[in-house]
Amino acid sequence: MNNNSTSDHSSTVNVEKPERLLSLLSGYLLLTSAIRSRSWLKVIAGGYMMYRGSTGHCFAYEAMKKPTLPDPVRNVNFRATLLINKPRNEVYAFWRKLENLPLFMKHLESVVDVGNGRSLWKAKIPGGLGTIGWDAEIVKEEEGKLLGWQSLPGSAINNAGKVEFRDAAGNGTELTVVITYHAPLGLIGEGISKFLSPVFEALIASDIDGFKEYMEQGTKKAQGEKISLLQ
Repeated sequence: MNNNSTSDHSSTVNVEKPERLLSLLSGYLLLTSAIRSRSWLKVIAGGYMMYRGSTGHCFAYEAMKKPTLPDPVRNVNFRATLLINKPRNEVYAFWRKLENLPLFMKHLESVVDVGNGRSLWKAKIPGGLGTIGWDAEIVKEEEGKLLGWQSLPGSAINNAGKVEFRDAAGNGTELTVVITYHAPLGLIGEGISKFLSPVFEALIASDIDGFKEYMEQGTKKAQGEKISLLQ
């Protein structure tokens, strides 16, 4: 199996954390006062301070060309290609039934199909620290060829994925898997991003590798196929 996994740190964060916390407090006080005084000016000012604190982005600092800060929110971008010694339609049908994913993706606690292309996902936090969940929907599907999904807006963690299925020699299937995890912006996202650790990346790599074994009912990996993480 050929795969790679990378982490992105691009951002527009230009407000230090102590100042962000003060912005959140100021925004809360302004909005509370606005309710009593019915002041639209306070509503606008409070909303902006809440935005400034939660995202760490200040438009005034941006105009002043203040340098951006490293984004503490971590991304995981995973891509793998592997050969399965099973017919393409059989491989597709197994993956399309999303409840099957936790059978070989050990980082997943459960996937529940709730109908209309939507599903509820729960993943295990490394270290046995609990689970984290999100709602997702299928955004693109070509039966037997392609399946794409993404988390719904407002989810605790942003997740998207795509699997392509192609015929391979000997009645086999070439599988290309792309999976992305990204924590939301803001201070809450910084906490959730700790879930997206190198250990988690390794779990995904192992899970995808395990899919080949699962579909082939325990046959040994082809010689030379290894998990390779590129940080």
